[in-house]
Amino acid sequence: MFELTFLGTRGEIEARSRRHRRHSSALVRHGGARIMIDCGADWLDRVRAIAPTAIVLTHAHPDHAAGLAKGAPCPVYATNATVDLLDRYPIGDRRKISLARTMMIGGVKFKAIAVEHSIRAPAVGYRVSAKAGAFFYVPDIAKLPDPASALRGVDVYVGDGATLVRPLVRKRNGRLIGHASIAEQLGWCAEARIRHAIFTHCGSPIVRGDARVLNAMVRQLGREQGIDARIACDGDELDFTV
Repeated sequence: MFELTFLGTRGEIEARSRRHRRHSSALVRHGGARIMIDCGADWLDRVRAIAPTAIVLTHAHPDHAAGLAKGAPCPVYATNATVDLLDRYPIGDRRKISLARTMMIGGVKFKAIAVEHSIRAPAVGYRVSAKAGAFFYVPDIAKLPDPASALRGVDVYVGDGATLVRPLVRKRNGRLIGHASIAEQLGWCAEARIRHAIFTHCGSPIVRGDARVLNAMVRQLGREQGIDARIACDGDELDFTV
């Protein structure tokens, strides 16, 4: 068994909907492992109900890590930068992940790839893989350096759904911060020959909009690149064993 469940698909916005209620987070299940990726403020007092055996963080922004403000029921894995930014949280078991090196967590391989998104809270995407398949999970991203290399061999791209076609980015100290559009990310997928893409961390246009219309738009953007693309909703599952 190698499964991904979208626990939450909402970005750091006020809007909520039935489809996008909680901050973006995912649960990887493999054998007896239950690995939670990100634990934002919406998960405070709820994380123990998920019963994770490990938590892996992409970065230290509140919508990805503030659910750990009262501690964690399991080991928490993150890069050096993220671990240091969360030093005020009472996390008992902190484990550091090195960039561009593969770490085995509960029988699942995690490889952290640095991306541009924030200067104050450096972010990574994770290549997550097991025998059944591989996906790349990056809920917050402005730029992915060398997409062809970062995404090589990935079956499914799980990306940033903050905006459809107009990037929400600006440059600071020579780096892009913010959010790449879904359209741009699909271009990265096409470059890496990925044929399936799902978008989480949804922004206000998606959360407040007509789900049928928006999914049709994303599917059309995907078809233009030869990619099966869709928007994730809370509770959606992706099964790599089929």
